[in-house]
Amino acid sequence: MARSGLLAEQRRSFILETLASRGSVSVSELHRRLEVSRETVRRDITRLAEERKLRKTHGGALSIDSLEPSLTERLSVNMEGKRKIGEAAAELVPDGSSVIIDAGSTTLCVAESLSVLGNLTIYTNDMQVASCFTGGSGNRVFLIGGEVYEGAAYGQDALSMLDHYFADFAFIGVSAMSTHPWITEYTRPGADLHGMMLSHSRTSVLLVDKTKFNKVAPVRMPNVERATCVIVDEHPGDDIANTAQEYGVELRVV
Repeated sequence: MARSGLLAEQRRSFILETLASRGSVSVSELHRRLEVSRETVRRDITRLAEERKLRKTHGGALSIDSLEPSLTERLSVNMEGKRKIGEAAAELVPDGSSVIIDAGSTTLCVAESLSVLGNLTIYTNDMQVASCFTGGSGNRVFLIGGEVYEGAAYGQDALSMLDHYFADFAFIGVSAMSTHPWITEYTRPGADLHGMMLSHSRTSVLLVDKTKFNKVAPVRMPNVERATCVIVDEHPGDDIANTAQEYGVELRVV
């Protein structure tokens, strides 16, 4: 079907609809499908990027949800909900436990709530999380090493170190949760590390605040069926709740 007669607003709506379903699109494909010049497509993408409706790339565009917000951005969003999740997660942990704690804004709330306990053994790839437990109280802290991104370590070195340990609990922040493929992450190194955290703990807990509902990131998290429960600050809706039930994972709303 010819699309050359589409108005600018219709073209831009088509671009956003394509990104919503696929996550990315190239200028060449839009040139072909919309039957307009590449310069017209680039102008449309530039306009949408200026309106913060997509992320402009060399040769195309990405969905605004295809790249993870910075830690600074995440620390300014829904902190009340994240603190509620962190407090509920910390209530699961008795003194003297061993705990794996992922990097991120919600897991930092878990660490802050856990810091009042004593004799914990902490394994974390996050320097801010580690610093919550260095004030005494008999805690031992193992900082997982690897390539550092925003104060947290990832990569093969991080996997190799974590593989030596097994903990009573693991608390893992989730980037995106939907009905399918349920739990997804923005990077392969992050997904791989989270998958190992799930398999190296007796009780593994996924932490998801409401801003992550009905979003899909590019990489599936492995071992999600090993999760014991998922803690959320609002009910995510029956469809997502049913997906959690299909995986045999308890949904806790705090």
